[in-house]
Amino acid sequence: MSNEQVMITEFGKIFLFMLIAVILVVGGVLTAFLIRPSKKTYEKQLTYECGEDPVGTPWNKFNIRFYVTALIFLIFDVEVVLLFPWAIQFKQYGLAGLLIGIIFIVLLGVGMLYEVAKGDINWDK
Repeated sequence: MSNEQVMITEFGKIFLFMLIAVILVVGGVLTAFLIRPSKKTYEKQLTYECGEDPVGTPWNKFNIRFYVTALIFLIFDVEVVLLFPWAIQFKQYGLAGLLIGIIFIVLLGVGMLYEVAKGDINWDK
């Protein structure tokens, strides 16, 4: 036999990675299935296994303020995250980058003022 090296192509590396990932996932699920306790209790059969007994019907209507508050938080949170790359590269953008950043921040402020004026942030409506 000659001294030939076995080289894996890039596709071979991807295949090997995917094969290992599948083996790990299947192995983890199989191990969890084999070692988990399977004793059924009343608490485990409840809809919510949190220690609290469910009271009333699950079809309760939630106040829309919960959703509006969550959406406002999400919108402003994402916009603040978008400011970080701009702030890091601030000096490289020059005057145009500064103006774009100021416009973005002003639009955030206008949106926030709109939400305050509309009363969506006021919890005691």
